Amino acid sequence: MEGMEESKEVEMTKNPQEQANLQTRDSEATHLPNRRAFVIGAMAFGAAAFWASRRFPVRTVEASGSGGSGPVTIIQFSPVGKATGKVTVPRVVKTDAEWQQELSPISYQVTRHAGTERAFTGDTWNNHDHGIYRCICCDNALFSSETKFESGTGWPSFWQPIAKENVVETSDESMGMSRTEVKCRECDAHLGHVFDDGPRPTGLRYCMNSAAMKFLKTA
Repeated sequence: MEGMEESKEVEMTKNPQEQANLQTRDSEATHLPNRRAFVIGAMAFGAAAFWASRRFPVRTVEASGSGGSGPVTIIQFSPVGKATGKVTVPRVVKTDAEWQQELSPISYQVTRHAGTERAFTGDTWNNHDHGIYRCICCDNALFSSETKFESGTGWPSFWQPIAKENVVETSDESMGMSRTEVKCRECDAHLGHVFDDGPRPTGLRYCMNSAAMKFLKTA
């Protein structure tokens, strides 16, 4: 028996390369499922990202503090809500004292100091009339009743602006969170924020403050 055991030991030590090959094959067999799972997961993630980009278009978010004093280009709309063309107009710039004198306290706080009105307290969150929502500060056309929807949030919500040229979207990192702020292109008034949880066809929810807009009925 001792001789047989000795013989086995000798045989094993005589083939170290075979032992190494066996260990390598065992290691590859162990890691193969993990590699397979990684590749499949990466492909699934890529496919999901592709279909998401096709379903909802990518928004362009401008840098914070992009407002200035130069002219701006907007789409003008008639009193009945018809686009009349693209025009370049002077940016509306006033002192803080002038804005405070012209606006109501809540509109001043919202538009000039990025405040937020309390939910379910605004004039238009439950408005169902047909018309246009214009900037309370400069009369720029912002949203149409055609894209307004019931979000249940207590703020007027829209799935797109009346013209993308008429608003500015900037990165907002205030209050310990990352959001996209929406401003009036013509006067830099704070309007609200836009979120990616809206209905089709855009998948967006422009959550606006009633105090930042005035509603003009068209029908």
